[in-house]
Amino acid sequence: MKLVNTSVKRPVGVIMIVLAIIALGVVSLRNLTIDLFPKIELPVAVVATSYQDAAPQEVENLISRPIESAVSTVEGIETVQSQSQSGSSLVLMMFANGTDLDQALLDVRESVDQVKGFLPDRAGDPNIMRFNPDQLPVIWVGLTGKDAPALTEIADEQVVPFFERQGGVGSVTVEGGKEREIQLILDQAKLQQYGADAQTIMQSLRSANQSASVGNVEKGNKDLQLRVTGEFESVEDIKQTLVQTQTGATIQVEDVAEVKDTFKESSSMTLVNGKPSLVLSILKKTDSNTVEVASNVIEGMDEIKRDLPEDVNLEVVIDTSEFIQMSIDSVVDNILIGGAISIFILLLFLKSVRATVVIGLSIPIAIISTFALMYFTGETLNILTLGGLALGLGMMVDSSIVILENIYSYRQKGHSLVDSAIKGASELAPAVIASTTTTLVVFLPIVYVEGIASDLFTPLALAVSFSLIASLVVAVTLVPMLSSKLLSKAMEDSGRRYWFDRFLGWVNRKYKSVLKWVLKHRKTTIAGTVIAIAASLGLIPLIGAEFIPSADQGQMEIRVETDAGSSLEHTTEIVEKVNEKLTAYESAIETSYVTAGGGGFAMGGGGNQATYTMQLVPAAERDKTTTEIVQDIDEDLQTIPGAEITVSSMDAGMGMGDPIQIQLNGPEHEVLRVLSGQVVNEISSIDGVYNPESGASTGVPQMNIEIDDDEAAMYGLSQEQILGQIQLQFTGQVATQYREEGQEMDVTLLYPEDERSTISDLQDMKIQSPQGAVIPLEEVAAFKEMSGPVALQRQNQQPQLNVTSQVVDRDLASVVTDVENKLAEMQLPEGYSYEIGGQAQDMAESFADLALALVFSIFLVYAVMAIQFENFLFPFIIMFSLPATVVGVMGGLFVTGLPLSIPGFIGIIMLAGIVVNNSIVLVDYINILRRKGMDRYEAIIEAGQSRLRPILMTTLTTILAMIPLGLALGEGAEMQQPLAVTIIFGLGVSTIFTLLLIPVVYSLFDDLTGKIVGRKKRKKA
Repeated sequence: MKLVNTSVKRPVGVIMIVLAIIALGVVSLRNLTIDLFPKIELPVAVVATSYQDAAPQEVENLISRPIESAVSTVEGIETVQSQSQSGSSLVLMMFANGTDLDQALLDVRESVDQVKGFLPDRAGDPNIMRFNPDQLPVIWVGLTGKDAPALTEIADEQVVPFFERQGGVGSVTVEGGKEREIQLILDQAKLQQYGADAQTIMQSLRSANQSASVGNVEKGNKDLQLRVTGEFESVEDIKQTLVQTQTGATIQVEDVAEVKDTFKESSSMTLVNGKPSLVLSILKKTDSNTVEVASNVIEGMDEIKRDLPEDVNLEVVIDTSEFIQMSIDSVVDNILIGGAISIFILLLFLKSVRATVVIGLSIPIAIISTFALMYFTGETLNILTLGGLALGLGMMVDSSIVILENIYSYRQKGHSLVDSAIKGASELAPAVIASTTTTLVVFLPIVYVEGIASDLFTPLALAVSFSLIASLVVAVTLVPMLSSKLLSKAMEDSGRRYWFDRFLGWVNRKYKSVLKWVLKHRKTTIAGTVIAIAASLGLIPLIGAEFIPSADQGQMEIRVETDAGSSLEHTTEIVEKVNEKLTAYESAIETSYVTAGGGGFAMGGGGNQATYTMQLVPAAERDKTTTEIVQDIDEDLQTIPGAEITVSSMDAGMGMGDPIQIQLNGPEHEVLRVLSGQVVNEISSIDGVYNPESGASTGVPQMNIEIDDDEAAMYGLSQEQILGQIQLQFTGQVATQYREEGQEMDVTLLYPEDERSTISDLQDMKIQSPQGAVIPLEEVAAFKEMSGPVALQRQNQQPQLNVTSQVVDRDLASVVTDVENKLAEMQLPEGYSYEIGGQAQDMAESFADLALALVFSIFLVYAVMAIQFENFLFPFIIMFSLPATVVGVMGGLFVTGLPLSIPGFIGIIMLAGIVVNNSIVLVDYINILRRKGMDRYEAIIEAGQSRLRPILMTTLTTILAMIPLGLALGEGAEMQQPLAVTIIFGLGVSTIFTLLLIPVVYSLFDDLTGKIVGRKKRKKA
């Protein structure tokens, strides 16, 4: 080959190119984005709409349904879901994979615009956006110390602007802060005394707080802009605002109301490690590096702390980059360990430091080259792409080993160093290219895989492919060049490693005797293989299956839910009891962040809810896994009365949803609520089901006020007028805004709390008619106490309710089977049905896609070998090494106790391209010997013995380099463990079958071919 010839004769050029690639790789590595997982593209759009003070039923009928109908015709939509809750509607559209989401969002916007005019007047403008899983905080920072108002001012004025200036920071949100408000507490008696009402006061405040441009006048040769300024300059101005009463008298606001400069009533409470605190959640920019952003924020904390008051403390609550950094470090450590093992194996076989260096150089060069290729293809540095490098580590030296061995054989025949390098490399370069191609083509069917499996598989496939291509280029260029310069005395038999040579000789003799036996007992060998494959397939029910192994990230969540309608004070009391229980786990808990009354992760939470987000100490520093700690805490907290408490672990960064999600569908929400409770009871008894929950929240107690239109009309009142007065009395109303030192705050009219806290206050409330008459509310309204739903869900324009569950101590597939059996026994009413969603559905779809990819991969491997051999029979013989792989894969998963998962399935696909390489080497050499005139039997024995050494060398370097990943050493290694175990056991066992079964299959097919050819010859004769 010209490439080999040029590389040997122009060593300086090769070295310069290698140095340039290394420099490019190093620069690329510095600029690669570091993250935990590859970017998972979710084609999901969201339409969010507010509808103030509306019940969930109204929101569903007047907002959600019209929007659902409008967007359901948009091309590419697979599922439309809606959630209608008090005051807001959320409509989610899930598109088919591959949909152009930018165009889809334009189509959604056009569809929503068509119905926007038909929405109620009080409804806000629909907000249309894409759902981005990256838009989760990178780091949470707690601000503790002074009272909340002072902390809020410090956060708004100093901390937030400072953090937003840090590199890569997108936005900073403050939770738990106090919002300043000017409250006007109205005095009913004085209002009646002066003949004033709330509406008049509001109009007076708005009129007095205005500034506007009113035109221009000339002054000399200039135009002066005229501006009337009348905005409030102080709280005193608000107090002294003049109000014209209906009787014609003029009074000031302070005559009928107490003006208070205070803070809005807080609906939530935030605690960090048990102390009241503000929490700043920091989001990164879309293209920013998670680890770098977190580092910038943490470094900046030291700087800003110097400017804060002494009694104010700033501390990291949760840093998601910690686990990412530890995971990346552990994968890098595994790569280094695997690389060291590979180098040791090479040294053991080659008996030469120089020869080992020549081959060993292909590892760092291939890895560094891969970094450059990853950068230009837009991939991130994550545990899967680095895991791909770790997995491909042993395979990187395979091509170099084959080339070097052939160069050495020419050297032994007396050729010069340069001639040996050129002839040895050129002779086997086509075979090495074909062998590498069989490994690469298994990744091509990725185009048929969709969803999360594709998002995870593609970056790993690219990383492995890039590294193998780079190692192939090194094998046919750098290895021959270095061999011609460095191997003058390499690999000479000088007695070194003599013990290993004796061991290899013993292995070779044993193999020869076993090979002779299997060739004499071909039927027994075939039967034994079939029995082994059947037995391994019988292990499948015992192995089970799961979607993706969960990494022990040390994050957990506790959700506390008291009785519906409970006050924030009551929920806080329960939180304090939970805190007392958690003191027993202080050694395992690094930080704890709780939000009571909504906010944080508790989307839409009310005063009866509290959510803990907890970070445990690293896995290496605790005796128990996150799951075990979750179970222990859950058991302890169930003893707390008055609340429903759920403890669960969190898999941050993947966004895969609940392992089990049962979607109940039917025409009536109430029936679905009953059915969901029955389903929870039924599946609770299944082993492995943990914390089953119904999406049907307990109804919120509510008082329905039914206005008598006829009675109201007698007093000249409309329903809207009565509604406005009730709203003002019980929730207050913003009259205007007051600006002070660049800050804007609401000026709100309120009635005293003791006049708006009981049912009798509501019934006795004074309603003022347009004629000035004052009547109690109960004169024109009836009151009915009832329970109202918290939220109403729909999917594809039909009511839906979800039952979700975690899975513990069992594989997902077997638990799903038991759940489906339980559900099949339930007699659902006519018109009601269920579907299994969540990770269970994703697993089933991904496995189906990967199975199709496996079939195509096997076909492509056969096609490549057929091209290489220019024959259909020999590739067919080689393919017999594939079924035997099942024995190793299933046996390995069974021995290690790992269920089959997406990484494991990807390992099986990779094996389809790896295991045939040894068979190619063996069959190819048998054919070479037979062409030289050797008898078939002798050729098989000779080929087996002579190829045993390179087969063992390439197999051991591949397998042993993966041992660190197979042992799941370090943080986050759980993701690659099934993949590594699959390849280690699959390749190991298939190598044994390759060395023994393939010769038997070869001889059987050779006999069959001989009979067919002989029969044809006799017919011709």
